[in-house]
Amino acid sequence: MRLRSTLLTSALAFLSLAGSTAAAADAHHHQQTQTTTLTLRVPPAPPALPNPHLLPASTRATLTTLGRALAAPLSAANTFVFPNVSAGSYLADVHCATHAFAPLRVDVVRVAAGPGGAGGDEEEGGAGEEGWSVRVWETFRGNDWGNKGEEVPVLRGGVVDVRVQGVKGYFMERSSFSVLSIFKNPIILLSLVSMALFFGMPKLVENMDPEMRAEWEARQKENPMNALMGAASGQNASPMGNFDMAAYLAGSSSNKADEGNGSKGKAESKKKR
Repeated sequence: MRLRSTLLTSALAFLSLAGSTAAAADAHHHQQTQTTTLTLRVPPAPPALPNPHLLPASTRATLTTLGRALAAPLSAANTFVFPNVSAGSYLADVHCATHAFAPLRVDVVRVAAGPGGAGGDEEEGGAGEEGWSVRVWETFRGNDWGNKGEEVPVLRGGVVDVRVQGVKGYFMERSSFSVLSIFKNPIILLSLVSMALFFGMPKLVENMDPEMRAEWEARQKENPMNALMGAASGQNASPMGNFDMAAYLAGSSSNKADEGNGSKGKAESKKKR
């Protein structure tokens, strides 16, 4: 009797274990049919990244969508493997401390495969097997989600290559002092040219031929600008030096002339008396 009960208990335990194993297998198969695997690969990209193995171990990739985020570490094969990716539109980002990567838009869509192969329709071709369609584009931060860039090819097995944009720089290099940088300043150049003319012109005039020098001085005297400058400095007084532009524009010159004529007439009348 005891042996019969023991055998019955063992049989019930075996049946329950087999049932749980079958249920787990069915759940795993159902999960596999509901999700797909996506792999992001880092290819060599000289000169920014000639060897992807130089990336730090903290490098990781994320797939982000509304209400869900997936993360994958960097593997020894320089890949990021996402095993359970369901249908949807994702933003793929590679987070690295030393290099910057272009963000990607990943669209994962379930498709039906008919008897003739992938891409068939279950309604038209009968009962078919479901598959996955993965399309990837470059995207731009700060723009609309529908603003897609160049399409990135998806290799067999859902492998997508990410593009390296460059090396990140956290520090600004201190500019070195150079004497040549001073002479590149336009103000310094103008000052040097003015100084050369100021000290060099007298030397040139002294070394000129006497006849040429006399001709040059005569031309300088005939220059109206020199006449005005000489009148302002009190040398070679010119009638232009006493000219008052403000009084001329105000019409006070004619009034002064009339007053002068009137005063002369009064003086002459007094003398006659």
